Amino acid sequence: MIEKRSLTQKLKFSTQFLISLWAILGFAQQTAAQLRYVPVGIPSISISSGSFIVAKEAGFYKDEGLNVDLVVMRGAPAIQGLIGGTVPFASSGGAGLLPIVRGAPLRIIFTTFSRPMFWVYSKPEIKTVEELRGKKIGVSSIGSGPDSLLRTMLKKHGLDGNRDVVILCTGPGTARFFSLKTGVTDAAVLNEQAALMAQEPGLQQLFSFTKGEDFVEVQGSIVLRDSLLESDPLLVEKFTRATLKGLLYLKDNRLGSVAIHTRVLKVSENVANRVYDLAIPGMTTDGTVSEEVQKKAIEQIVERTDIKELPPLRKVFDFGITRKAYAGLQGSGWKATR
Repeated sequence: MIEKRSLTQKLKFSTQFLISLWAILGFAQQTAAQLRYVPVGIPSISISSGSFIVAKEAGFYKDEGLNVDLVVMRGAPAIQGLIGGTVPFASSGGAGLLPIVRGAPLRIIFTTFSRPMFWVYSKPEIKTVEELRGKKIGVSSIGSGPDSLLRTMLKKHGLDGNRDVVILCTGPGTARFFSLKTGVTDAAVLNEQAALMAQEPGLQQLFSFTKGEDFVEVQGSIVLRDSLLESDPLLVEKFTRATLKGLLYLKDNRLGSVAIHTRVLKVSENVANRVYDLAIPGMTTDGTVSEEVQKKAIEQIVERTDIKELPPLRKVFDFGITRKAYAGLQGSGWKATR
């Protein structure tokens, strides 16, 4: 009698457990289904997209009810996708500036970096920038941030990017390093992870944009269509707040940020720490830049175009939403401790 009663109790417990488990799984599926899908174009999986990567990995987007999909797209195609409505947001601030200045209905509302996180590396035998004359140089895409920076830098050294060198599109991130290493190009504009790789085979560092005081760039930005600010301001607010949390976490939580990038970049902790050290000096404090930096960023773009005058800054940048989000986080005492 005791054994029968025990068996009955066990069956009841098992049934209750299964019902509870099904309820939990059902709730989880329902919650996932309720998240709004938001594809975002980023140029590469690197710390230059760190605010977005951290916001996704730490769950900040999910907190806002968003299922953000970070889609790797080169700078120019990402901007084209943005204009065409394929993605509501893109992070290629450098690539977005030229079309915005030319009148594209886009706006930059947030930025992770104010200094270019790029370095020019070359074959060992090339010792100076001037020796790049007649050489092939790799960038991510024509019109991208690295392309614009390269042309400006060449001009400062007496070279014309259209006439004196051959600029090739060789892909995002480390793809440019491998093009240089295998001889497809003689030099390349490399991001932070690829620059670390370039130190190993003994390639030559010709120029560092992070140390060039004449260079500024909005990188790791939120670029969107003007119309989205009017049609879906709530989405813009949620996405901006979560991305800003990603930036603040990236800046203020080294241990957590390095752990995330070690996993996502599939590198050792040592490499992730070195990448972090390269990136941290160029980060903004609150996702915005001053009007002086805004103007300088635009001037660098206009220098190599036929545009006669600068557009109003408000037509290019609008940091109002980011400033509001930052004030809200500060007022609530939010800390990057997750």
